[in-house]
Amino acid sequence: MEKDIGKVLIAEQQIKEKVKELGQRITKDYEGKSLILIGLLKGSVCFMADLMREINLPLYTDYMVASSYGNDTVSSGIVNIKKDVSADIRGMHVIIVEDIIDSGRTLHYMAEYLKSKKCSSVEICSLLSKPSRREIEVDAKYIGFEIPDEFVVGYGLDYAEKYRNLPYIGVLKPSVYSKNP
Repeated sequence: MEKDIGKVLIAEQQIKEKVKELGQRITKDYEGKSLILIGLLKGSVCFMADLMREINLPLYTDYMVASSYGNDTVSSGIVNIKKDVSADIRGMHVIIVEDIIDSGRTLHYMAEYLKSKKCSSVEICSLLSKPSRREIEVDAKYIGFEIPDEFVVGYGLDYAEKYRNLPYIGVLKPSVYSKNP
């Protein structure tokens, strides 16, 4: 796997420090509120597991599966919910936990969808954001890092289901995913 990485964009220690900072902010912002973290599978798993351990509040967790990528490197533009929340989130404060905001389509759709379930609030917490790729503006309250328009993997992010287990965010070499290497 390491041979496929062009460079490390965000080191493991930087991620740990940022996750701790985000957890502290969420703890402060949601004290005394009924909080549920909803992770978007599969990419959010590493981030969500670390983030919830940094939030010093009682909280609920749930997961959804939504996709607009498949095995491609760009969004198809069509959001498909493959697994919905199983919890009743009416009256709860929801934080959608995501690995990366790219085009914004999936998160915009998911936020609107969850708001329709009559929760008290819906916010977004994403480890990464690529503002240069945004097609639909997404109001994310918690962002870990803004990154350039490079194809990144690691810490939950994948290419064709591989590289999720890298402990850092790395830039995948174009020769790995290009159709004409």
